[in-house]
Amino acid sequence: MSVQLKINGELKTFESEMPGTLAALLEQLGVDAATVVAEVEGVIIERAKFGSTVLRSGQNIELIRFVGGG
Repeated sequence: MSVQLKINGELKTFESEMPGTLAALLEQLGVDAATVVAEVEGVIIERAKFGSTVLRSGQNIELIRFVGGG
């Protein structure tokens, strides 16, 4: 049975096992947690809570990355 998350407006399907936490999702996506702000279902998640934020199929997640420039 596949599960889905909507990440930055794009539906992502996990065929075997969906990451259980926000921290696990970031790791699976290859995203450094120190470089993003994360929002789950419209609520900004504190970086210290990434590991304890449980994900469920169907949730909307926004990941905003910091980029340098000038």
